[in-house]
Amino acid sequence: MAFHEMRVTYRNGELVEKVAGENPLELFLAWIGTARGSGAILEPNAMTLATVDDAGNPVARLVLLKELADDGAFVFYTNRHGRKGRDLAATPRAALVFWWEPLERQVRIEGDVTFTSDEDTAAYFATRPRESRIGAWASQQSEPIADRAALERQFAEADAAHPGEDIPVPPWWGGYRIVPDAMEFWQGRTGRMHDRLRYERDGARWERSRLQP
Repeated sequence: MAFHEMRVTYRNGELVEKVAGENPLELFLAWIGTARGSGAILEPNAMTLATVDDAGNPVARLVLLKELADDGAFVFYTNRHGRKGRDLAATPRAALVFWWEPLERQVRIEGDVTFTSDEDTAAYFATRPRESRIGAWASQQSEPIADRAALERQFAEADAAHPGEDIPVPPWWGGYRIVPDAMEFWQGRTGRMHDRLRYERDGARWERSRLQP
C-alpha cells in the first residue's frame, strides 16, 4: 500500500527567533500550555520515549510527562523492571518527542537519565487513583501472561492484599528524570519549508541555531 497521496499543507504558524527566545524550557512551557488549552489534544503531555537496549537496539513507546522540574528535568514514572527500565539501566540516556498535530508542532529532547528520589516517587504515587496504584502492584510489566483473565486475577489478588487507600509504592516502581542537553522545536510551514530551532546546552547557557528542514 502506498501512502504518497496522503499530503498535508501546514499553515498554522511560524517559529521565529525573536519570539522563541533564548531559553528552550520557557518555550516548551509556552507550547505545552497552548496544546493543553487548545482542547483539541487528548493528552498533550504524551511523549514518545526512545531508548536503546544493552545490544544497541532502539526502542520507542509513548509515556506521559508528569512534571517539568525546577532544574529542567522531564519526569515520568513506570515499573523499573519493565523493558524501558531495563533499557535505561543499560544506557541511562534517552530521547523524547512531543507531537501536537492540531498545532503542527513537534518538540525533540535529548539528555541523560537519572532516578527520581524516593520522596518524590512516594509523593507522586499518592496522587494516583487507587486502581492505578493497585495496577502498579498487579502488573509484571513487559512479561508474558497467558490471557486477560490471568491479568485480572493478578489485579484482584493485589487489590485484596492492599485494602483501603494506604497503598505503599512497590519496590520496583519509580520515576526517571531526563535532563535535556539538547532541545529542538519544529513548526510546520508551507512547501515543507518548516521552521526548526535547536538549542544545545553550553554549561549554564543555551546556544540556539536554526536548522534547515
